[in-house]
Amino acid sequence: MGAAFFGWLSANGLAIILLAILSAAGVAFGLTQVSSADQATDQATQQADTIGIAGGITLLVVLFLVYLAGGYVAGRMARFDGVKQGIAVWVIGLLVIIALAVLGAVLGAQYNVLSQLNLPSIPISGDALTTGGIIAGIAALLVTLLGAILGGKLGTRYHRKIDRAGYDA
Repeated sequence: MGAAFFGWLSANGLAIILLAILSAAGVAFGLTQVSSADQATDQATQQADTIGIAGGITLLVVLFLVYLAGGYVAGRMARFDGVKQGIAVWVIGLLVIIALAVLGAVLGAQYNVLSQLNLPSIPISGDALTTGGIIAGIAALLVTLLGAILGGKLGTRYHRKIDRAGYDA
């Protein structure tokens, strides 16, 4: 369980780094610069499909790489249980997300720090995003599970190579 926990921690660290790089790239390419609220609404409405698909694919790639690295760390630390440790990294991540969602539902908007920051939001109705959100959530679950399992297998593979080299000597 310790290997899976440290795999999960390394996955979170990599997620922070990769998402910061993506945010900086968005600013560098001018994706966040608009002159007025009306212009932002028009742009979001006209390019909703393109922005949503490109952002979704980018997020899925980041999630895959993050859980691949987390599974690799856990598999490398556990030596022989790479797949099991990769799945454990994924389960820990899932449990943390569920716990945060429950806390958010129980505590409500009073402790919602993001709502108090007046960050820009997508000017599209929540009903239109529901189906896309469900599909994106399922895709994220599957991609992260695949990345964690593959990472765990890769981490175990390292030790198998070392063990074979030791027997040949």
